[in-house]
Amino acid sequence: RGLLKMVSKRKKLMEYLKRTDEKAYKTTIKKLGLKG
Repeated sequence: RGLLKMVSKRKKLMEYLKRTDEKAYKTTIKKLGLKG
């Protein structure tokens, strides 16, 4: 339950970052090893 909340929070944060600073967004994805 708590984990799901964390994931959705992170998703919102990533969406915000993508809108505001795409360069930082891409850097973060590389750091976390996520697929963009």
